[in-house]
Amino acid sequence: MRLAPFAFVRRLLRETHATAMLEFALAAPLLLSIGLFGAEAANRAITQMRVNQIAVLVADNASRIGENSLLGEVTVYESDINDIFLGADIQAGEKFGLLDNGRIILSSLEVLDDSEDQQYIHWQRCIGDLDHASSYGEAGDGEFSNIEGMGPPGEEIYAFQGEAVMFVEVAMTYQPIAADLFDASKPIVAIAAFNVRNNRDLSGVKQRNSRNPDAVASCDT
Repeated sequence: MRLAPFAFVRRLLRETHATAMLEFALAAPLLLSIGLFGAEAANRAITQMRVNQIAVLVADNASRIGENSLLGEVTVYESDINDIFLGADIQAGEKFGLLDNGRIILSSLEVLDDSEDQQYIHWQRCIGDLDHASSYGEAGDGEFSNIEGMGPPGEEIYAFQGEAVMFVEVAMTYQPIAADLFDASKPIVAIAAFNVRNNRDLSGVKQRNSRNPDAVASCDT
């Protein structure tokens, strides 16, 4: 016996079988979306924390490197800087992809010779495949123009006469778990700075063997 259309609708509205399954089917997309967003947010926060740690690690190690010379000053070599970058990559881990998806920029902030407190960036070294220029200046900045130091406006870090500050900027493109829920055009960035902890030779970075020079981590590449 066939039911009239209105009778069928009334019967359907009174039907209570499989209600829980129907409710779950309706709610599942929303719950999954919330869960995915939460997972991505947590992963991004962890990535930011690890980038921060890498910046601190590089700045700290850069403030300690060097080899004592006969003059009592500590000389910094290109191989020392390369070792710091290698150590940062190892510390980050292969799966993190630091050098494939990011860039480390190490700067030596000093006081210009024959000046009282004029800040300038004496040298700068970079590594990583990400196309990211320093946000706070390049090598030579401050030599012919005034700079306040390095860092965000109003929070600049500056060096003292006869000393140097190792300023590090690390930038990395976020790699999502499943979906790009954040603006991928803006890399995750962290900065850190440490005063040099020894009597460093500030004339520049040297080569251990001029006949067989080590690679220079140039910021032009």
